[in-house]
Amino acid sequence: MATSGMHLETRVLIVGGGPVGLTLAMDLASRGIEVTVAEQRAAGEPPSVKCNHVSARSMELYRRLGLAKKLRDTGLPPDFPNDCAWRINSVGQELSRIKIPSRRDRYTSKIGPDTHWPTPEPPHRINQIYMEPVLFAHARAMPQITLLNRIEVTSLSQDANRAQAEARDLDTGATFTISAQYVVGCDGARSLVRHAIGATLTGTPVIQRVQSSYIRAPGLLARMGEPAWMTLSLNTRRCGTVVAIDGRETWLIHNHLNREEETFETVDRDASIRNILGVGPDFSYEILSKEDWVGRRLVADRFRQARIFISGDAAHLWMPYAGYGMNAGIADAANLAWLLSGVLNGWAAPAILDAYEAERQPITEQVSRFAMDMALKVLAQRRGVPRDIEQPGPEGDAVRRRVGQEAYDLNVQQYCCGGLNFGYFYDRSPIIAYDGAEPPAYTMADFTPSTVPGCRVPHVWLGEGRSLYDALGPGYTLLRCDAAIDVAPLQAAAREAGLPLSLVDVPAGTGAYDRKLILVRTDQHVAWRGDRLPDDTSRLVEQLRGGHIGARH
Repeated sequence: MATSGMHLETRVLIVGGGPVGLTLAMDLASRGIEVTVAEQRAAGEPPSVKCNHVSARSMELYRRLGLAKKLRDTGLPPDFPNDCAWRINSVGQELSRIKIPSRRDRYTSKIGPDTHWPTPEPPHRINQIYMEPVLFAHARAMPQITLLNRIEVTSLSQDANRAQAEARDLDTGATFTISAQYVVGCDGARSLVRHAIGATLTGTPVIQRVQSSYIRAPGLLARMGEPAWMTLSLNTRRCGTVVAIDGRETWLIHNHLNREEETFETVDRDASIRNILGVGPDFSYEILSKEDWVGRRLVADRFRQARIFISGDAAHLWMPYAGYGMNAGIADAANLAWLLSGVLNGWAAPAILDAYEAERQPITEQVSRFAMDMALKVLAQRRGVPRDIEQPGPEGDAVRRRVGQEAYDLNVQQYCCGGLNFGYFYDRSPIIAYDGAEPPAYTMADFTPSTVPGCRVPHVWLGEGRSLYDALGPGYTLLRCDAAIDVAPLQAAAREAGLPLSLVDVPAGTGAYDRKLILVRTDQHVAWRGDRLPDDTSRLVEQLRGGHIGARH
């Protein structure tokens, strides 16, 4: 319990203890950094029922943090299909289905369009109400992390040496201060931290209005036939999405408002739910919680001011298509954690922190446009549902086959989004040694594995279930595809600069490895490549540690 006038010291203060803030805290703590997390909710208080998908890239990160199995063991029942199904309504005729394995079969199944992905950790369908307690328990057990619950940060200031937060205990009203070397705002769409650094969200303020209802309906599953993680209703009365939460009786229903429905108050929630489910007035259900929200495409014009940063929804907001709202924030956390730890552990120059905004802001801009483009296409699909989609007989069957195939072809891109997981690259980073090669283009669905600097290093298995990513060190790792190459000069230059550098020998001719030497960062992005060491290894090391960057903040 906070006492008025109390003063706390920490190395990094994280404002907001949702998935992004907790992930950042755990990543920093795993690198030996003391962290304090200030969260307004009580310890163990459940989050809202929002995010339903942890991407492959996020699961790769959680594998490194020792959380992948804990998350896999949580959520839907082990054998519950993770499929996406399109139907007239939830209990009506099925139009098409994207096959996605249950969590029991996720590592072994070859059925479905995302089971061939080159990763040690496929995606995981789990709602945030099950995910967040796993993160919280893991973070609470780490001695480097201090979790402050029921604490509101009310203002921020900084000088050349420190940042300081004014905070208030929401239970007692006591006020106190927290000093930190760095502050990161993971405090959501209404971020106080974003306002404190003068950042502005720009983009498209309204794409779609959505009425969301979290319900308990014990009788629904038995009426649905083959279950699915996500069931999408396509009819001329009301289109919507139903997400299985516990795989038994709880569901999240998104009612996608029509174009002419400009206010939530004018839409009959109960009638909409019944139309989406396909049930009559006699069907019983209970609303557990409800939330009305507006889908947007907004990206902050800055992600940093000196010692204060923003991540996740504080930095970018968009329609949750392809599941890349929360997951983009988790990627922010992975990027920022190793940069901050490099500075705080003494091997990186403070200017390396310029790489955070230079890398993450362009990516969030790209991803937000992918998401908005998909949202507009799906909106057009819903608005274009044929009037004869429920017509009985052969003519109706033909319409349903066509609509089902169109739904599959469009949506498989977002529900099995290999490009967004593995294809994005950093093409304007000050700490990546580019060699003039163009990174392969990617779409939401498709990508080409590549060692071009800035790309995600292609995944390979090193034998006996050991992933290449399991072998990456805490800073940089040199992958050597020719054991005859003497890499001692680079090792010596790294040692002299204090740069953490590991060495992993990879068999020649492995996958997309088209260079004999590939230098990889801890976040799996290629930093440099070549068939021999550069003549000036010290210069390369200086770039890798950010020592060549002029101070800009």
